[in-house]
This record gives sequence, structure tokens and C-alpha cells, in this order.
Amino acid sequence: MSEQQALSQIYLDANATTPVLARAAKAALSTMETMFGNPSSSHISGLQAKKIMDETRNKAVKVLGAGSGQVIFTSGATEGIQTGILSALYAAKNSMQADKEYSILYGATEHKAVPESLKHWNKILEINATVKPIPVDEMGKLDMDFIAKEVPNALMICTMAVNNETGVYQDLDALELVIRGNNANVFWMVDCVQALGKRCLELANTSIDYAPFSGHKLYAPKGIGFVYIRKGAPFTPFIAGGGQEGGLRSGTENLPGLAALNVIFDELLEQGDGVFASVGQLQLFRTQLALALKNAFPTVVFNHDFTNSVPTTLNFAIPGFSSKEIMDLFDAANIRVSSGSACSSKVTRSFVLDAMGLPAWQSESAIRMSFGPAVTQQQIDQACDRIAHCAQALGHSCLLNAMGNIDEKSQLQGLVQFKVGGSCTWLYADPTTKTAVIVDPLPELTNRLLTILQCQQLQLVAAIDTHGHADHQSGRVELAKQHLAMQHTNHLGWPEEVAKIELDGQSYEAISIGDKYLLRIATPGHTDDSISLVLCDKHKLQQGQLAVSYVFCGDLVLMGSLGRTNFSTSSAQLMFNSLKTLFDLVGDDALLCPSHDYHNEFVTNFAAERSRNQLLNGVLMSQLSEQQFKQNKADLDKNIHDQIGEEIMCGAFTSSCNQKRLQEYNTPELKAKLNSTPGVKLIDIREPHEYALNHRQEFDMNVPLTRLADFICQQQQNKSQELILVCRSGSRSQVAAQALKRLGFEHVGHLKGGYALSQAT
Repeated sequence: MSEQQALSQIYLDANATTPVLARAAKAALSTMETMFGNPSSSHISGLQAKKIMDETRNKAVKVLGAGSGQVIFTSGATEGIQTGILSALYAAKNSMQADKEYSILYGATEHKAVPESLKHWNKILEINATVKPIPVDEMGKLDMDFIAKEVPNALMICTMAVNNETGVYQDLDALELVIRGNNANVFWMVDCVQALGKRCLELANTSIDYAPFSGHKLYAPKGIGFVYIRKGAPFTPFIAGGGQEGGLRSGTENLPGLAALNVIFDELLEQGDGVFASVGQLQLFRTQLALALKNAFPTVVFNHDFTNSVPTTLNFAIPGFSSKEIMDLFDAANIRVSSGSACSSKVTRSFVLDAMGLPAWQSESAIRMSFGPAVTQQQIDQACDRIAHCAQALGHSCLLNAMGNIDEKSQLQGLVQFKVGGSCTWLYADPTTKTAVIVDPLPELTNRLLTILQCQQLQLVAAIDTHGHADHQSGRVELAKQHLAMQHTNHLGWPEEVAKIELDGQSYEAISIGDKYLLRIATPGHTDDSISLVLCDKHKLQQGQLAVSYVFCGDLVLMGSLGRTNFSTSSAQLMFNSLKTLFDLVGDDALLCPSHDYHNEFVTNFAAERSRNQLLNGVLMSQLSEQQFKQNKADLDKNIHDQIGEEIMCGAFTSSCNQKRLQEYNTPELKAKLNSTPGVKLIDIREPHEYALNHRQEFDMNVPLTRLADFICQQQQNKSQELILVCRSGSRSQVAAQALKRLGFEHVGHLKGGYALSQAT
């Protein structure tokens, strides 16, 4: 499958891992092909292997300024952390007093490997000390007063030299004064993984007892690391066995990894090819990248102070965009960045930034851009150019204010779904009349919605809430202030001046938008002010026919449930009648657009919901009385447990999502399918800005998730068409395919692993 355009990879995620330096890879390969002896063997091959190991250890001692301390080779930093913690706590246990309470301290921004290991060994060794995080300030600096107060009763204290998410470094000299000034005997471990090659280390001149390191964070292969042990510090082997490493760490040594490390140490000792840039040059690179980000995204916020951070890390957030959106954007441009620690990439917030006290939006939107000392000026120049293209793509999609004529923008037509957490905002645009209506506007989306209206030159006809929301403030007021200042409305934003439409003897209020009417239907139950909005064909309605495009039903019907009715303004009795009223009006197949989508199902209809919701089916098929519904609904709502500080759930979910069986293709299978089956429609479901940056020519149709509801509406009469979806990783294409399958699309598949894995085959 061919690429639309060949974008070279720009790798800016060095804090997660690095490519192996060419000379290091060559050295490792040599030990696998020719110098492959076992360092423990006494023959010539073994002696040659031992020479490589001894050379590497001697260089490590010089690089670390280890003096008379020991350097033990490990499989990586995590093993080094276990080694240091086990050694310290095992020794500390023997000196504990029965009547004294003890603590174990660690930095609140420490890599999760440290606190989790502390808790593990604290339990295994039955020490049962209190494991306490050391607070940090807004710059990420450890609280020295807290340490001075707590360290006298501490068995061990763990800090890090350089933070992996922000690049913030700690003042180890100042830390030592506080720690040793209040407890000369406490064991001290410093995570130095991100410091290697970025900060000067003279470990022998400190009282640090243990310092773990990792090879793959600085151009060596994965699976090799080392740990520094201060002379005189207690040591307990983490791995016992054949007695390698002088009996300190058993297991045959990783000779290829050691050979690669040997080359890396040459570079650090300035005895290699000189591929590592100076600190001054790295600072210039950071300045250049920061300026590129500011030019591309003028509102960008940096989440750390450059004055106490290593120059190879930039952590930033862009207001109005989630970290996932920026990750997807950069990935489409073949720029590799991270949303935080690679070891916790599924976490939606950064615990590091939370600990620093940064606003929640910065934590949720954080992006980490990191590079290593082997980066080149050409690579930085290319990255800056590509960042500018990312901003242009957002401007093309009207998600970012950018210079240019409206004709250069991607024109908005039909329905768009925006989400924040489980909450939805819906925007319907008519390009002919340049008008739009927004339903259930979320405050987090206000700036984005305003940007779209301005960029698309749309006139806002109304901004309406389907009910008074208990889980968030409405963004309607700000939208109305800027676009509807002269409009008089009720408290939900429904205009006072509207059309009156007659249908089957009933009178409805309606708003005109292009060739559609938006009807207001009172559907109380979830709240006493709940309404549903029916978007329908204007011409057919004038002829007495209701041709429904969408039903914005608020929290009356949710995907997989019904809106809760245990608020003070709720009524299960009214919901019972509202469900019947709406169903009688719009029928089984009209697309329902709730104000919440907790499970990424996008839209639904009564037919799909009746098939999996017995309570709803019982109401609509007249199998339940009003009283029976009230009792069953009360039982259902007992499953809702509101938690302080967490999102309020607007419905109860008692069963898992019913996953449909999908056809999943890998790249060879997809090629075979296309060769054997004509007429298959290939759809790229990434957002327009991602699609514009890079896509495969075969996937010449773009239906982003935000427009999936619109696509479903347009294809209501063509559900037998064979569809194959693709996205970046296969995750979005899978949920989109599930949504289509659930709504009756018969032949839906997706490319497993998405573009990411198809490029690797």
C-alpha cells in the first residue's frame, strides 16, 4: 500500500527510549557474531569477553565519578531499583527498635517504579513502615522542610536526579545537607536514569548509597543497565545463582549490551566519535523547539521552568486540546512525542504535574517532547518545520486560528460531535445558509466552538441545553454573549421568537436552520426541564411528514441505559410518559444523540437500545405499567454511586458493552481482500487535520469520529455496503466499527494495528 506522502520519522521521545547508536550497535553485533564468549569461561574466548566487561566497568566508574564504589551490571533501571531498595531495607530492618514508628520517604514526582517497589519490599520484608511521598513545589523542587522533619525517623529516602516527565533536576548537594544534617545513617537512593549524559555526576563525593541507571535511555540496547553501590553501603543480592559479578548479581552477563555501553561511555568521556552535543548546544536546541511551538501555537504553556530543567526535555500543554489530540496530530506528522511517562501512557493525567500543583487542564493536556545528546541540528530544523505544518493542519480544520481564506479551509457540513470525558456537545452546520446550532455546549469547548464559528464564518442561530446539567456548567452563556447578544431565550437557550409548526394535530415550536427545522419536544423525567430537539426535513414537515435526521435527547435515553431519575427535580413517572411520547413521534430508527456517551458508542436509536435494555423495551412495547417502571427505575438508580471530585454519572450501567464480532485485517489480508472483492469502501476515521498531514492513497475517504454520526445518518439506506476502517493504531477504527455494527451495518471491518503496524510490515 502506498503512502500519500513520505514523511520521515522525527523521534522526540528520547526520555522513553533511544535508538541504539550506530557504533554501539556494531559493537553489540560483534559480540554476538565473533566475540561471543562467556566472561566466566577461562579459555581465550572467555578472556576476550571478560576484557570487554572489565573495560566497560572501568569506564562506568570514570563516567559516574564512582571512586571506590562498586558498579554492578543489571538488566536495567528497575532491577537496579530493586537491588538498592532490598539492600537498604533488609539492613534497616535489623536495626529497628520495637517501640518506634518508622517511615520510608520518596519524591512525589518519582517514577512509579520507585514507590511501587518500596511498598512491595516493605510488605515482603514485613517492615510495615509508613511509605510517605515528599511534596514538591510548583517548580518540581522537593520540600526541604518536609525532609528535615520526616527524615529523622526514616529507614530510607529515595529521590531522583532528573525527572523523566519534566526534566526538572534536584540540587543533590542541598539535598545531602538536609538529609545528612538530620539523619546521618538513613539509606539514600537516587534514580539517575535521566541524568546520564545530561548532568555531571561525581557520586564518590556524595553520601548517595545507591544509584540505578538504564542503557536504553542513552543509545544502548534495552536489557542492559547498571547500579552504583557506595563503598560501605549494605548489599543484598537481588538475584542469586552462579555467582557472576563477584557473587553480587548472578546470571550470565549481557555481553552485547556491555559492548554497546562501552561505546556510549567513550562518547561521555569524549573518547569516541564526538556525536554528543555539548550542554550549551542542547540548550540552543531547546530554545529553537520552544520558539517553534510558540510560533505554531501562540497560547502554548510550558509546564516546567527551564532554569531548573535539563535542556533535553520540554513539557507543554496547548489550551483547548487534550494530550491525546496533540499526540494524534504529531503522530500523523510522523513526530514521535509522549503524553507523559512511557510506563504510564494510558494515564489521562500526569501525576507529576498534579504533584507540582499545576491546573488540571495542564495535567490532562501535557505533552512531553524529549531528545538525546546525539540529536543533530538538521533533525531539530526538520522538527520545527514539521511543528509548523501541524499548526497549519489544525487551521485547515478550523480548530486553530490561522491565516488564510475560508476557501482554503475544510468546509463544515452536517453534524459534528465533540466530547469531554463522557459528556457530548453537538454542532449542526448548514453550509448553504452559513448557519449553525449548538446543543449542550460544554464550557471546556467554548474557545474551540468560537474558533470554528469564526473560521467557518457561520452565524449561530441558537445554543441550547437539553436540560439543566448537574455534572457541569453550561457553555451556552459565553457563546450567547458573543454571538446571540440580542436574542431573548428561556433558561435553556430556546429562543422566544420561533416558528409554530402543526403535525398530526399537535403544535410544536421550531427553529429554522437551512433546509431543516429543529423542533422542541418537552420530555421531562431526568429533570423537570428536560427537552428533546428533533432535527427534521423542513419541506417534508410542511407537507405533514416527519423525516427525522437527529434527535438530541439529552439524558432521557443513554447508550446502554436511561437517564437517572433520583435528582430532586427528577420524576420516573414523567420519564415513563416522555419515553413513550418521543418513541411514538420518531420511531425505532431515528438517530438519538444523547448528551452523554460514556462508552464511545457515538449515537444510537430506539431499535438498538430496545434490543439490550429490557426496561426501555418494556415501556415502549407496553409490557410495563407506570408503577412497575418507577420501581424498576428506582432499583436501577441504586447502582449510581457519586464520588466527590469525580464526574457525576447521569445514568446507571449494570452490564458491560455488548461487543459485536468484527472482521479484523492485517496488511497482507487487506491487500488480498481488495484484490478479491471490488467495491469495498476504505475509510480513514482520523480527524481531518491528521488525514491532511498523512494518509494512504487507498483510504481516500475521511470520516473522522467527530463526524461519524453524520456518516451514519447519510448511510441509513446503505447499510449493506462493505466498509473497512483505519486509524493510527487500530483503537479508534475498532470503536467506530463496533458502533456501525451495533446500528445494523452488515459488513464492517478494520485494519488491526492501524497505520502504525501496517508501516512496519
